[in-house]
Amino acid sequence: MRKRFLWILLAVAVGICATGCGKKEEEASAPAEVNSTEDEILAEEPEEVPEEEEEEEEEEIAPDGMYRSELTHEWISVDLQNQRPIAVMVDNEKTALPHYGLTKADVIYEMMNSTLNDQITRFMVLIKDYDSIDQIGSVRSVRPTNLMIAPEWNAIVCHDGGPFYINSFLENPYVDHFSGTFSRVNNGKPREFTEYILPGDMEKNFNNNSKVSREYNEFKPQEEHFNFVSEKKPVKMEEKPGCFDCTLVDLPFGHNGSQLDYDEASGTYLYSEYGGEHRDPGNGNQQLAFKNVILQKMGFNQLDAHGYMVWNCLDAGQEGYYITNGKAIPITWSKTSDTERTVYYDTEGNEIQVNTGKTYIGFVADTRWSELVVQ
Repeated sequence: MRKRFLWILLAVAVGICATGCGKKEEEASAPAEVNSTEDEILAEEPEEVPEEEEEEEEEEIAPDGMYRSELTHEWISVDLQNQRPIAVMVDNEKTALPHYGLTKADVIYEMMNSTLNDQITRFMVLIKDYDSIDQIGSVRSVRPTNLMIAPEWNAIVCHDGGPFYINSFLENPYVDHFSGTFSRVNNGKPREFTEYILPGDMEKNFNNNSKVSREYNEFKPQEEHFNFVSEKKPVKMEEKPGCFDCTLVDLPFGHNGSQLDYDEASGTYLYSEYGGEHRDPGNGNQQLAFKNVILQKMGFNQLDAHGYMVWNCLDAGQEGYYITNGKAIPITWSKTSDTERTVYYDTEGNEIQVNTGKTYIGFVADTRWSELVVQ
């Protein structure tokens, strides 16, 4: 009985102590709960910073007298804002080397120009500030495909003739061109490799052909050609679907063996062909380099036994790659008409973002797509 009585007293005492202590702990913890709530509120405030950063990005202030180029998104003189780019046809036969002025170009297309001669390629070089370049070329003939691609930039095609297949394309109201009206340079080569655009040539062409406007006309693109992002906020490729490392692009161009190697120091892809670096003696012997590389898988139709052909550049859903900053993602592309821009999509159907800088666009035949090396 005594032991039982003692156990009862002990239980009562513990209950009283627990009740009293609980009240004191609740009273003591009450301010802590208020402080904790305040801390949580304060801790949430930094989350608003990214919104402020985005606002600053949108309110970007252009340097005096400058604007963002529609071809590269780089800062260039506002005096060029209404000036149309030119699309120069540049021979890519080995005899035509070295090329002049290409390292100052904004966008360069490379595509098979003939089904003969191991499917030799030719460049179409887009340049906004062409008057600042001392020598561009050498200039060669144009093909139908180029007259379907240049209009999406409202670019003036500069060439030296072409096969009769181009005639119907030249009649389109949205196609402007200058042909065989540029300077000849005595470089010791056959005549077909001696035509270049020199200072004053473009002005002469505009004066002699008043129907061609130096400024954008009614066929000016209604939207930005690329979905550019600022240098301050480059594309986060690793967050894109299907992203993989890419430091080498070995194109299946049998004649010249085009290759692009990633240079981490400059963050660009350096272009080589014919087993050597592509150098520009018109620009301090710099190597041709690109911030962005876009590859498009594409079908084509051969027009005759002489190798003339046309690319199926009006298509949708074809494969491709977007490559930048040492990374690559698979893409698809779509172009609905000559004057509509080519749009590039990631595998989730979103238009890709493109980094500020120069762009290389390569058309790769669907018959040789499996030979393409992207790694």
